[in-house]
Amino acid sequence: MRRILTAAALAAPAPALAATGPFFSLNNTNFVVWLGFLVFVGIILYYKVPSTLLKMLDNRAAGIKSDLAEARQLREEAQTLLASYERKQKEVQDQAHRIVTSAREDAKVQAEESRKELDRSIERRLAAAKDQIAQAEDDAKRRVRNEAVDVAVAAARQVLSEQMDANRSATLVDQSIDTVGRKLH
Repeated sequence: MRRILTAAALAAPAPALAATGPFFSLNNTNFVVWLGFLVFVGIILYYKVPSTLLKMLDNRAAGIKSDLAEARQLREEAQTLLASYERKQKEVQDQAHRIVTSAREDAKVQAEESRKELDRSIERRLAAAKDQIAQAEDDAKRRVRNEAVDVAVAAARQVLSEQMDANRSATLVDQSIDTVGRKLH
C-alpha cells in the first residue's frame, strides 16, 4: 500500500509536493485545501443540497415523464382523429361516388323517358296529321260529289227542259205516281 501511495505521489505534479512540513498543519497547503473541501462538503450536506438536487432532478424526470405521457396521449388522439377523418373522407368519397352514379342513372332514365315521350308525341302528331289528311280527303270527296251532283242536276235540268214537252211531262208524272203508289202499298 505504501508503494501505491509512493507511486501516486511520484506521479502527481510537482506543486503537490510543494507543501512542506507536517500534514495536519495550517502551514501545509494540502491540508488547508483538504480542510476547505471538507467544510464545503459539510455545508452542502448541512443545507441538504444533494437531497434538494435529487428532488429537483426527480421533479424534472417526473415532468419529462408526464410530458412524454401527454405527448403519447396527444399522438394517440391525433392518430384516432386522423383515422376518423380518413374514414369520414372515404365515406364522403363513397357518398360522392354514389351521388354521381345515381345522377348518371337518373339522367339515363330521364333521357329514355324523354325519348319515349318524344316518340309518343311524334306518333300522336302523325296520327293527328293522318286524321286531318283523311278528313281533308273526305271533305274533298264530298265536295267533288256535291259538285258532280249539282252539275248532273243542272245538266239533267237542261236536258229535260230541252226535251220535255207537255205530253211527256204528263206521262212521267203519271208513271211517278204509279211507282210511288206501288212502293207505299
